[in-house]
Amino acid sequence: MHLQQYRKCLHVAALILSFLISASAWSQNDLDASIQLNVSGSRDDGHGFLSPNKVLTGDELQNKLGNTLGSTLANELGVSATGYGAGASRPVIRGLEGARVQILQNGLSVGDVSSISPDHAVANPMQNTHQIEILRGAAALMYGSGSSGGLVNVLNDRIVTSLPDALSGAINTSYETANQGKTGNIELDAPAGPLALHLDSTISNSNNYQIPGYAEQGGPNANWAINPGSPVNIPYSGKLPFSFSNQNSLGLGASYIRTDGYTGVSLERMNHNYGTPTAEGGFIQQSQNRYDLAHQTNDPFDGFSSLKFSAANTNYQHTEFNNNGVASTQWNNTATEARLELAHKQWFGSKGVVGAQVTGATLNALDLSTNNYVIVPQTKSNASALFWVEEGRYGALKTNLGARYSYASQNPNSATQFPSPNSQGIPNTYIPPAIQNRQFNLFSYSAGGHYDIAKGYGLGLAYTVSQRAPTPQELYSYGPHDSTATFDIGNSNLGTETSHNIELSLQKTIGDIRSKVSIYRNQFTNYIYGFYTGSSSTVYENFSVVQASQANANIRGAEGELSYNWNQAGIGSRIFGDVSQGSFNAGGNLPLQPAPRLGAEMAYQRNGWLTSATYIYSYQQNRLANWEISPTPSYNLLNANLSYTERIGKINWTGYLALKNLLNEDIRYATSPMAVRLYAPQPGRSVMMGVRAAF
Repeated sequence: MHLQQYRKCLHVAALILSFLISASAWSQNDLDASIQLNVSGSRDDGHGFLSPNKVLTGDELQNKLGNTLGSTLANELGVSATGYGAGASRPVIRGLEGARVQILQNGLSVGDVSSISPDHAVANPMQNTHQIEILRGAAALMYGSGSSGGLVNVLNDRIVTSLPDALSGAINTSYETANQGKTGNIELDAPAGPLALHLDSTISNSNNYQIPGYAEQGGPNANWAINPGSPVNIPYSGKLPFSFSNQNSLGLGASYIRTDGYTGVSLERMNHNYGTPTAEGGFIQQSQNRYDLAHQTNDPFDGFSSLKFSAANTNYQHTEFNNNGVASTQWNNTATEARLELAHKQWFGSKGVVGAQVTGATLNALDLSTNNYVIVPQTKSNASALFWVEEGRYGALKTNLGARYSYASQNPNSATQFPSPNSQGIPNTYIPPAIQNRQFNLFSYSAGGHYDIAKGYGLGLAYTVSQRAPTPQELYSYGPHDSTATFDIGNSNLGTETSHNIELSLQKTIGDIRSKVSIYRNQFTNYIYGFYTGSSSTVYENFSVVQASQANANIRGAEGELSYNWNQAGIGSRIFGDVSQGSFNAGGNLPLQPAPRLGAEMAYQRNGWLTSATYIYSYQQNRLANWEISPTPSYNLLNANLSYTERIGKINWTGYLALKNLLNEDIRYATSPMAVRLYAPQPGRSVMMGVRAAF
């Protein structure tokens, strides 16, 4: 039955995608739109094929902006999200998450520990974000070799790159009903001689949110046993316990603007206190200090268009508390990163960037009751890389090439003393990983072409090989992990994970009616995953023993959309769909895979009015790994937005209304671990109202 349902899902998605392809034959009398391929991480027009990506900015970003990066991007094409209450949500791109989806802030690593576990929030305040970019292919190789799923770059423009004429800024305040959420933020830019000064600050407080039914999937008596012999009953309804989120941040920046470039510095302080709504519950107090430096010189010498240097230092910390408010674990991550980019002008029809990057980080997790390591020993990670990206156009053919070599090392604390299996209540066969230094030579590359088969119609083909080194927790973890209710065991002998991704794309880029469709296959050698062994810990509430393992695997998928007059004045509409499924080559499904989705959206823009409505149907996800429990239910998501903007004096005032989950559906993400997915749905029906003033 499950297989038949999935085949039906694929059939429906195929019909939609076939319709998108056939629709590309419409409206052939329109003028061509120039296609620019960009290697800087910022698209010029959204028509890029060789590194397919998405950019959120302006009104679209404001309408979709959530309290977390994952919730902001959750309904983008090919993107889903994890969901740990209101505080922690990370994007999942084409079925890949964690370390395979790198998160950047202004082109440099965000410096947190969100890739280690989905209950760790991304340390990136969203309310003062100006732009969010999703990169794949050659453009992603500028920033990292391990982003086989993709790369998300969040831009806040804290280091101003051009001198403002006068004081400018924005103020925003909003209130949301489902969680009594109150948010206020301010942003200011001002000139001071040759200096451009910046200030931003955000305060966001929300209580436990309302859920549409019972917290437990299937009702109050489902009694799920995610660990052997340990059924759990969570009869909550109404407000979901430990789903609150309180956050504040302060950012300062100063730039010296020259005729040939700029030099700037910035600092950020962020505090975040949020709940983790697992069966037992708890909360996390998170903080981070971040310092950035950026310098750019334009036309530094003949043949080159720019020289850019950037660096960041982050000091991240969070403390985990149980449901009684007792501090149990503290995580620290101190990271420094620097990169140099040299962009050359057109040589033989091609422009490009060459550069170098170095990173260093120290990860430390302590059990506060014993002051010993917890889950993973202190580990120092270092990496150095060289990268090169080129793009060119030769008649009807556009090309994109990229390569990256990286040397990475993981160095755990050799003095770490792991406990014996017996003391952890697990079989003696599950011995701790060896404390040994590991080094990896990683080589990634991408090549693609985009051919104009007719005016405004393009066919693209891209092939990317991406290599990833195992992370410290995959190599060296040994201990209980409350948020996933597992006893994690690393494998210090893990090898390099290699992704081979091929993608075929077709796009129509002119006229009122436009369309695009992509199909892809991502083949993995030595895919790293947590294998549920079937054993459990009698000491730690029968937590399942999960062993870091490797196997060959693949992910296949398709996504597409058809739009009419989209993002233009008047009425616009679009339909869209995406589907992906991961499986092990030897048989069985990859865990935490997103469900297939179909959707439709309508919008209207005129005379300051902007309104839209979005409907998404997410199918049941019954293609589960053999240790995952219960299919994720299908759901219907209906959201709507209404805003009106009017200029009064020198200020643009915008009043807005956002209606979320209007059908009050029980929404659970298949990409969230069982420990939270079975006990914590997404918020029910909610209304957010607010006012923005920009000057």
